[in-house]
Amino acid sequence: MRPLAGLLAALLFAGSALVRAEPLEELALQAALPVDGMATGNLSGLARCGDGAFWALSDREDDRLYRLQPAAQQWQAEAQAFAAPPPPPSALPWGLRVGKRLLAPLRGGALDFEGLSCDALGNRYLLSESEVAVLALPAGAAPYWLALSPQLLRQARARGLLLHFNALLEGLAVQPDGQRLWLAAEREGRGLLAVQRGGERWRCANNGCVLLAQGGRAQRPLDPPGSPPQALDFGALSWHAGRLYSLERLQHRICRRDPDSGAAERCWSFAAAALAPERRYDTPYGVAEALWLDDSAAWIGLDNNGEANAAGERRPVILQLQAPAGGWNHRG
Repeated sequence: MRPLAGLLAALLFAGSALVRAEPLEELALQAALPVDGMATGNLSGLARCGDGAFWALSDREDDRLYRLQPAAQQWQAEAQAFAAPPPPPSALPWGLRVGKRLLAPLRGGALDFEGLSCDALGNRYLLSESEVAVLALPAGAAPYWLALSPQLLRQARARGLLLHFNALLEGLAVQPDGQRLWLAAEREGRGLLAVQRGGERWRCANNGCVLLAQGGRAQRPLDPPGSPPQALDFGALSWHAGRLYSLERLQHRICRRDPDSGAAERCWSFAAAALAPERRYDTPYGVAEALWLDDSAAWIGLDNNGEANAAGERRPVILQLQAPAGGWNHRG
């Protein structure tokens, strides 16, 4: 299976073309506020749960979530500790398993939590990139790992996804009734995966776990002509009003997607807000890694890896963007 997966991935990227981004409607910035109180920064997941509070996580910490309290000039983070049980046995190839073990002592965060979502009952779900696994934090009960189908990883790798170190899973969304969840494969290639609950286990639907698998490269918005193109990616997922939304980090856009096929229905840009001169970071890559939507706005969390932006701010920042006219599900 491994040689076959490699061959398919090579064919996928051999046929990849440079994607030309069409002009998109720009979302208006309402606020750009730093988050104080996250010990290691690296905000990598954001969700608003049933209690109305915003929660965030860091990919450098394996034992805590942060409850966020909005204020006039900043968000204040308050840590809530938990103890994750040992993760399930990994089906990743030996090279990917060794790579994460070597990196963990240097960067912190062996579980590398990269996504956060909640169901309607307030249960929280944390995505571990390094384990390709999902940790559930039930309301009032002990944490446990979801029993994901082994077919999830097998089918993803056969479609050219989850092949490269530090380019595995980067987004998680859960249906409000807790019966279905979606995962985003980050890059090289990028894709959307889905599993549904079947008793105590999570299985692939009849048409498989992989909804979408893509190659392709693009240039970052507002970069000068001739800038090197980079691999298309996903940074986060969010569920809102019956539709799946993807945060596309490189292209600085949010896309509404069909939850059954993963097909993009409409996209909006946040490049003007994120790449304004005072908010730029000295990196050719995007830093948006967390997304939450409601009827009025989108909130995007920036994982700045401890680096300062042009204004000198080193804390993580959350951008609040006004919802488009007509709402996110408007068909016009």
